Amino acid sequence: MYLENWGRPARGLRRYVRLVAEELGCSGNAFWVDTEAPVSAYLPLDDRVPAFPERDLALIWTPTHGWYAAIETASGEELVVVSYAGDEVLPSPAEVAAYVRALVRGGGPGRPTPPDAPVDADLPERLAAYNGGVAAPA
Repeated sequence: MYLENWGRPARGLRRYVRLVAEELGCSGNAFWVDTEAPVSAYLPLDDRVPAFPERDLALIWTPTHGWYAAIETASGEELVVVSYAGDEVLPSPAEVAAYVRALVRGGGPGRPTPPDAPVDADLPERLAAYNGGVAAPA
């Protein structure tokens, strides 16, 4: 999946990730969205999970897996996936925040394996809906 950098779906994805960050109480623009294939988003969190108290926690979003939590590792190493938020690839920001809060409390929310689903053909329009009527920058 590829999103035109300033197209409505890409702008919608940026706004969606910003809304998730706000719902989690993250400040500023401390997230990263890549609209090139493979499309993804990365949101570092201040919270940690009880099983890895010395490691930073991050949320990652992809069009095939939706949101998942991962533990930061040493420089250059792959992230360690803790769990996947669920089957819905584009849950509401409140649902994502509830998933993270349960994870940080030591619960076992989500699922241990990624959802086994193809990219939703309606996903670009669903993302674009998060942008609303906001025009592209000049």
